[in-house]
Amino acid sequence: MKKTTGNRGRVRADAKTQRKRAAVLAAFMLASGAAAAAPSDEQKGAPVSGQQGTFAGTVQDVVVSTGTRETDKKAAQSLSPVDVIGAKDLQATGQQNLRDALIAISPAIARQEYAGDTAVLKDVLTLHGLSPDHVLVLVNGKRRHTSANVSLDSGPQQGSTGVDIDTIPVGLVDHIEILRDGASAQYGSDAIAGVINIILKSDTHGGSIENATGQTYKGDGLRQSNSATAAIALGQNGFLDLSAEYDRRNHTVRTGLDDYFGAYPHGLYNPIEGDPSSTRETVGFNAGYFVSNDVELYGFGTYAHRNAAAYQNYRPPIVLPAVYPNGFSPQETVNENDYSFTVGAKGEHLFGWTWDLSSTYGGDYNGLGMVNSANSGLFAATGTTPTDFRLGSLESRQWTSNLDLSRPFRLPLLPAPVNVSVGLEQRHETYQVGAGEPASYLDGGAQALPGFAPVSASNNSRDVLGTYIDLSTKLTPKWQVELAGRYEHYSDVGDTTNGKISTRYDFTPRIAVRGSVSTGFRAPSLAEEYFTNLNVSPASAQGLLAANSNAARLIGAAPLRPEASTNYNLGLVLNPVHDLNVTIDAYQINIRNRIVIGGTASGAAAIAAMSAAGIAIPSTVPASAVSASYFTNGASTRTSGIDLTGTYHSSFGRWGRVDWDLGVNLNNTSVTGIAPGQNGRPALNAQQVAWLSTSTPKNKIIVGGTWHLDQWAVSLHETRYGPTTTQATYFTGPNAFSTTNFLEFHNAPKYITDLEVRYDVNRHLQVALGANNLFDAYPSKLPAIAQLEGFQYDAYGSQIGTNGGFYYLRARYQF
Repeated sequence: MKKTTGNRGRVRADAKTQRKRAAVLAAFMLASGAAAAAPSDEQKGAPVSGQQGTFAGTVQDVVVSTGTRETDKKAAQSLSPVDVIGAKDLQATGQQNLRDALIAISPAIARQEYAGDTAVLKDVLTLHGLSPDHVLVLVNGKRRHTSANVSLDSGPQQGSTGVDIDTIPVGLVDHIEILRDGASAQYGSDAIAGVINIILKSDTHGGSIENATGQTYKGDGLRQSNSATAAIALGQNGFLDLSAEYDRRNHTVRTGLDDYFGAYPHGLYNPIEGDPSSTRETVGFNAGYFVSNDVELYGFGTYAHRNAAAYQNYRPPIVLPAVYPNGFSPQETVNENDYSFTVGAKGEHLFGWTWDLSSTYGGDYNGLGMVNSANSGLFAATGTTPTDFRLGSLESRQWTSNLDLSRPFRLPLLPAPVNVSVGLEQRHETYQVGAGEPASYLDGGAQALPGFAPVSASNNSRDVLGTYIDLSTKLTPKWQVELAGRYEHYSDVGDTTNGKISTRYDFTPRIAVRGSVSTGFRAPSLAEEYFTNLNVSPASAQGLLAANSNAARLIGAAPLRPEASTNYNLGLVLNPVHDLNVTIDAYQINIRNRIVIGGTASGAAAIAAMSAAGIAIPSTVPASAVSASYFTNGASTRTSGIDLTGTYHSSFGRWGRVDWDLGVNLNNTSVTGIAPGQNGRPALNAQQVAWLSTSTPKNKIIVGGTWHLDQWAVSLHETRYGPTTTQATYFTGPNAFSTTNFLEFHNAPKYITDLEVRYDVNRHLQVALGANNLFDAYPSKLPAIAQLEGFQYDAYGSQIGTNGGFYYLRARYQF
């Protein structure tokens, strides 16, 4: 019979597995600095030195599973840049969801601050300024399904259906591994920018209860987050970790004066600019059981339910005075269910091979609605209109099965074995659009966002089959090399083959160089191929037509092809003195056939195309303010930059110690080619080019540290966001709503200060008081000529959010 490990209760497998888990645990506990359950750990010596994104904990000795198929590769030994972020580091940011915590920690990670419409109802992120679709998210090394919710707005996030990582309970997270290098040859589609691998806890006892409550300096946006975790031993051979969370946040409103319709009657205002209200319940588990010394059965899963509502543009009394004599502000709603479950078995000594067989089924369902709205066309025809609408539904499902085999082979003349890994992956994907109720789409449809008409409804699927081989070894005691190759077949877009070579040379234990060259790809999502939608404001209408539809072909669309990329990475790893660790990595990502919204038509051509798609334009919208677009392989881009991370641990004796950290990302994207559109015109205009190239910060710098003294800890970090530039739409004057003439707008650099003070009351209870954006910074304001209906900030290029300062109180009890 196997026994649990000593003081932490990790499950013992064979000796090799035990050593791995012990190394991970020891390094993580040392790296975490302040542990709420044991303040005495915080008073002990400095954490082990090593490589990490930012923040105090460094985890050089953590064995990573991302970017390599070897089973004993440590973060400090990796051939590609891998940041390891522990659960305590996430907690110390004071952010109340996983996405924003990662943004506060990693200079390479960002988000679009206001994504618009249904995109504000999900939480996705970007890596190195690319699309959320260019980041592959794994959980325990298994591919995570994407959101069904399409970013309907334009801008840098246009059309993405990235992974909503806030559907994973943060209390279940042990640590996160971020691979900042292209990895399609290792993991398949979507890994052009890199990989985020979320590793779940595998404890056998203990748990915690936590509450965090806060609001903005302006007094709105009240937020409460509650979580509970518990770990249970399954006899002597297994573990079960459970986590549940409840998160509630209220609306924030940051819209300015609306000069388009003049003053609001009775003190009303346009509340569109700001955060939606949201209520989210999330549960998850991670379990494993050793049925023998060589075989472990495992499973993990998550389920999340979310209700959210986002304000849309205010409608003045002239729109429908009989129903809303004071005007009205519709709210778009979502009723979301997100789920993922994995079962598998893994073991060793199968004819000398280590093996892992698993199957993951996951999906995301979004029931979309509109409340406090109306159908003015229906009212004109019948004298009546609903005020609440069922707009339709979006659902994506993914079923992935994997077989992975790995074995070391001893070859003559080599100082280390050749690790050979091979595997198969089969994936079935579906994407379904459900029609709304008739009143939501007939006669112009619901105000703000018409429902999906039956002609827009669809049920689409595809099958993907992939296989890979990975070889790694040492050519000399100081020189490592790894080769990877992958072939995938998509039933809708054909075949793709990709490769990667990575190498590292350690001149001394303190100096090493590393580099990689790889090719990659991203298959078009089913949403990009089949989604059709109309977005309406009181003054304009923008339609998105399915790329493979006859309606889109009227304005120049063609079937989508996979994106293709070539990635280069060159890095330097330095440990010049004890407790000082620096990594510098330069990268270049060339993407061809990039899928973007393009081929924009306006006026009569746009109205004709949308009519062919069965979409009616409300009569209140002038024809000159109507546009239609589709997804196209419209551009080639080049993203170049440098990542720099540094950590240093200094002791001040009886005055405590400080864990310093520095993170820098320098990033630049240029558009190197534009595909031809209809009638020989470029597929992208100047505004669309700017969304790809200059709407993300040129640099992001995070500097700060954490001071520890007895039962106290103080974390202070300053983040600088570099400038951005967008081509803003004119909303007044002779160029109003033009698709060819734009206003160049510069967002000045922005500075954010985050502060948290925490105190360990006893070995079980920790309390913390903190502020995110301590000095209440806001984005740059658009000039009046580019503001519409009070929308005063740049939705596509603002580096920081519009909420301003946020203060909070957090308490955590660990048992």
